[in-house]
Amino acid sequence: MSEWNLPWEAGCRCGQVRMKISAPPVVTMACHCVGCQKMTASAFSLSILLPKDGFEVTKGKPVVGGMHGYPVHYFCPHCMSWIFTGLRETSPFINLRATMLDDATWFEPFIESCVGEKLPWVNLPVAHSYAQFPTMEDYEVLAREFAEKGKRPA
Repeated sequence: MSEWNLPWEAGCRCGQVRMKISAPPVVTMACHCVGCQKMTASAFSLSILLPKDGFEVTKGKPVVGGMHGYPVHYFCPHCMSWIFTGLRETSPFINLRATMLDDATWFEPFIESCVGEKLPWVNLPVAHSYAQFPTMEDYEVLAREFAEKGKRPA
């Protein structure tokens, strides 16, 4: 499979928060949980699981929004775009909202989570579906498979 052609640039809708991605994604996802449905005003959220050390906010200062608890949801303080989700403090990963990428045309979810909460009309072309969230052991296997088979930018 081709290389990832990094770094990537990303930003919120108004451009006041900008980011740089310098590490390849671990996996791409769609989440159908009711929380994501409400936060996106849509049927699901799309995200890219990234290593924290390959993600940098280069402009602006995101603010905490959503439920103000775990997980921590970060937004642009001006346009209020939901930009990324910080996982547990000890986690080496963050979830970037895929559509924050300057070029998200390549994005395709590899897995979907919380399908037990999905809206009945939603059917996504994913490699793996989970009733809730994958286990840590599942993520290890998924990351290896995604590294081999996951969709890449053209």
